[in-house]
Amino acid sequence: MIMIYQTNSPGETQKIAKELAQKYKDGGIFALSGPLGAGKTTFIQGFAQGLGITERLLSPTFVIMRQHEIPKNPEGKLYHIDLYRLDKITEIDSLGLSEIFSNPKNIIFIEWSEKMETLLPKQTIKIHLEITSEETRQILIED
Repeated sequence: MIMIYQTNSPGETQKIAKELAQKYKDGGIFALSGPLGAGKTTFIQGFAQGLGITERLLSPTFVIMRQHEIPKNPEGKLYHIDLYRLDKITEIDSLGLSEIFSNPKNIIFIEWSEKMETLLPKQTIKIHLEITSEETRQILIED
């Protein structure tokens, strides 16, 4: 199923993500794509709020991956992975993703997922964010 949303502010982007969090609160893998500044991290922040995560989520651009506890899902964790700085697919192997993917209770967000397209599990939900104007974004979710 494909869903398309138009948002007019970062707050609206987060609201859509919060609503989506209710559907996937028990686990899921999300591949995010879109240009710099499209709102990928903003989307993930909204999703985390929808899960009851109160700590501030920062982009893991320089550390590649951050992990967060999920209050209502103690068997899983939220992983926020940013592949922007990786140049080679072989660098992805060192992240230990197969172990992370193996827990169906984990919620995994991968920014710049196109860098590992061939390694994504088939149940991955694809989210593409596009800048349509200075304030507006189009969000396409394919699950």
